[in-house]
Amino acid sequence: MEKTKFDNFLKKIKSKFQFDYNIKKLNWFNIGGEAKAFFKPDNLNELSLFLKEFGHEEKIFVLGAGSNILLNDSSFKGVVIKLGKNFSNISLLQNNIIVAGSATTDKKLSEFAMVNEIGGFEFLSCIPGTVGGGIKINSGCYGKEFKDILISIQVIDKRGQIKTIPKSDINFGYRESNLNMDYIFLSASFKGTPKKRDLIEKEIKFLKEKKEKTQPSKIKTGGSTFKNPKKQTSEKVWKLIERSVPKDINFGDAEISEKHSNFLINKGNASFEDMLKLINFIKKNVKSKTGIEIETEIEIIG
Repeated sequence: MEKTKFDNFLKKIKSKFQFDYNIKKLNWFNIGGEAKAFFKPDNLNELSLFLKEFGHEEKIFVLGAGSNILLNDSSFKGVVIKLGKNFSNISLLQNNIIVAGSATTDKKLSEFAMVNEIGGFEFLSCIPGTVGGGIKINSGCYGKEFKDILISIQVIDKRGQIKTIPKSDINFGYRESNLNMDYIFLSASFKGTPKKRDLIEKEIKFLKEKKEKTQPSKIKTGGSTFKNPKKQTSEKVWKLIERSVPKDINFGDAEISEKHSNFLINKGNASFEDMLKLINFIKKNVKSKTGIEIETEIEIIG
C-alpha cells in the first residue's frame, strides 16, 4: 500500500489517520501487530469519503470495543477503522424507541434505557462490546439477544452508499446473522417496554453479580471463546471443555481461566500463535472426548 495515494484524501479530512499503527492495545487480549494504516473517522462524511475513494481496493477491518476478537501479531496489510465518538450518540424517540450509534457501548445503551425507564435492555449491561459488534454476531446473554430488541439498522457499504435494513430482512441465528460482512454499521433502532427504574436497577444488579461470580474480570481475555453447540447436545460448551481439557494446560502465557473454562486469558505476553494453539487444542480434545465439534465465538483475524 503506497502512502502517497492517500495524500489528497488526508488534505480533505481532520480525523485521525496514521500509518504503521500498533493495534495491540485496542483489543482485550492485548495481542496484535501493526496495521498498515489506522483511521478513526469523526463523522459520517469523512468515513463515506474514505470508502468512496478506497473501499473497493483496500483491505478494511472495522474494530469495535475489541472484546471479542483475536488479532494476528504480524502486520495487518490493510486499514483498520475504529469509529469516533460521533458514532456513539444515543437518542430517545416516542414509543420507547432508542436510536444508538454503532460505537455505543452495550453498557452505555443499557444505562440510557434505565435512566429513561425502558426495560428489555438490562442484559446489555453484561456484554462488554459495542452496538455494531453486537448486531454483527447477535450477541446475547442470560436468555436474551440483540435481535429481541432490534427494529432496524443503518449501514454503509464499501462504495459509501448508506441504507436502512429492517429487522424483518435479517436472518439472525445463535451468534450469527446473514448480514453482508462488507457493511459498516452506523446506528440501530431498538424498542423496549415501560419499566420502573428501580426494577431495572434491581435486574441489572442481579445479572452483574451473577456474571462476577462465574466469569473472570479485570484480566486480558476475549470473552466467551466458543459457541454453545446447536444440535448435538444441550450441554453448555464450558461443561464440554471442563470434562475434556485439563484446566492447567497452557501454551506460553495463553491459559484457560480457572473461573470459567470458556474464557481464555493472556497471563502476560501470549502471542497470537500461543492463543491459537490453545484454541485448537481445546477443539481437538472436546471432539476426541465427546464427539462434538465446537466453533469459536470470538473472531480470529489472521
